[in-house]
Amino acid sequence: VVSLGGYADIFLRNTLASGVVPQISCIMGPCAGGAVYSPAITDFNIMVKDTSYMFITGPDVIKTVTHEEVTKEELGGAVTHNSVSGVAHFAADSDEHALRIVRELLSFIPSNNQEDPPRAEASDPIDRLEPKLNAIVPEASNRPYDIRDVINHVVDDGYFFEVQQMFAPNISVGFARLGGRSVGIVANQPAYLAGVLDIAASVKGARFVRFCDCFNIPLVTFEDVPGFLPGVSQEHGGIITHG
Repeated sequence: VVSLGGYADIFLRNTLASGVVPQISCIMGPCAGGAVYSPAITDFNIMVKDTSYMFITGPDVIKTVTHEEVTKEELGGAVTHNSVSGVAHFAADSDEHALRIVRELLSFIPSNNQEDPPRAEASDPIDRLEPKLNAIVPEASNRPYDIRDVINHVVDDGYFFEVQQMFAPNISVGFARLGGRSVGIVANQPAYLAGVLDIAASVKGARFVRFCDCFNIPLVTFEDVPGFLPGVSQEHGGIITHG
């Protein structure tokens, strides 16, 4: 009971700090049971491939209870949580790479909700013309294209720091700069499912928008969406609520 109370104290601090200071978690090893909840409710979760795992119950318990056989990596590895569950936001190749991601992330966001995001020296001319934008979006509405090609030609120095790249790829979110100022990017991705909105994409986009709203980061949207994804699984999964 005392140990569970300790978990509750940590979760309380996570909750009180939510929207006040950015919270970033790095998972560099096994994380199981009650320990998984705190990083899961932080703003950004970075996992290291092949060495980090997150799950409430491990493979042995699952095999005993449900008779399913699964490895730690398949159940709760970095790629699984980046591409399937959406619990993680970045998959790092090593511990050092994870820390580099943290540093890059911190360059876009303020220390708390009373500050403005850090501003970088702008090297990209504000009056730059991009004639290539005229050719990226096809005239035929049923032809796919990669929205990141559009984003990269618009933002400073063609650099888009994408968040949750592997999860719900029908929407792209992340950070970039315009005139040296940090901005949040929310864009439908026609290259995947024609950019349609489903439950996963809606949750991904909404959570990112809330973060930017809390920390004074302006939003830039690139909209090209055919609507919501039809289907029984979407309706039963709560698209009315999540969408």
